[in-house]
Amino acid sequence: MKHVITRKEDLNAADYLIDVVAPEVAKRFVPGNFCVLITVPNGERIPMSIQKVEDDKITLYIKRLGKTSRELDNWNVGDALHAVIGPLGTPPPIKKYGNVVFLSDLVCGHAENYAMCKELGKYEMNHITSVQSFPTAADVYPDGELCDTVCDKFILATEDGSRGVKGHYLDVMKEMLEAGEVDQVFAGGGIPPLETLSILTAKYNVPVYTTVRQIMVDATGMCGSCRVFIDGEQKLACIDGPMFDGHKVDWPSAISRLGMFKAKEAEALGCFNHKLNGGK
Repeated sequence: MKHVITRKEDLNAADYLIDVVAPEVAKRFVPGNFCVLITVPNGERIPMSIQKVEDDKITLYIKRLGKTSRELDNWNVGDALHAVIGPLGTPPPIKKYGNVVFLSDLVCGHAENYAMCKELGKYEMNHITSVQSFPTAADVYPDGELCDTVCDKFILATEDGSRGVKGHYLDVMKEMLEAGEVDQVFAGGGIPPLETLSILTAKYNVPVYTTVRQIMVDATGMCGSCRVFIDGEQKLACIDGPMFDGHKVDWPSAISRLGMFKAKEAEALGCFNHKLNGGK
């Protein structure tokens, strides 16, 4: 199977998207699942959130961050990945909730926001609100790549107020909770805001599912690097998650694990940049 890239576009200066032929993933994908990319034989395994599925293709949102995501940014339409593995993980319950809100502030969360809102909207009794927050207007994704087409109400927020409402999704969420407009919350993106969100929703006794995006080495449960403690019990984000009840997550432990491979990641990126610059 050739996992050919059929589309590649910028979302903003830091993020881009690719469409990849991956029929074995597309036919079994459920929002809440993720996949793993391997660009070349013996290459790094990169977990990726899936934004949508169309026929035999999946759409992935990617941040130019580490060595492999920057390397992949140099690939073009027509190039083929070595492997696309999935779908992986355990999706949260997708059912009738009532007034549902999905919040996101980073590339992975924005992909999940779209996929989950579209799926939850299939239940007639659900009223879906999507909140996407970005630092500035320059960071906002292009029309057609936002979640406004898959929800009943869409709120765009920028932290500097240059577009949409001013603030982070946490500010929007606080107002909605105070108004008693929320039955269920889902959220993905940066980990520290998810901890704050979990504390906030607990105060109002509103349930929340959060994507606990721990570092994954193999994403199949073998390495144990994505350990997360849920209500005191050890789980693996790659198998049991990555979405968990935010009120039960041991957030200090989850946050402390995010820096586990920072030195190695920096070393790999440095080597890549050195090679990209002709060894200079």
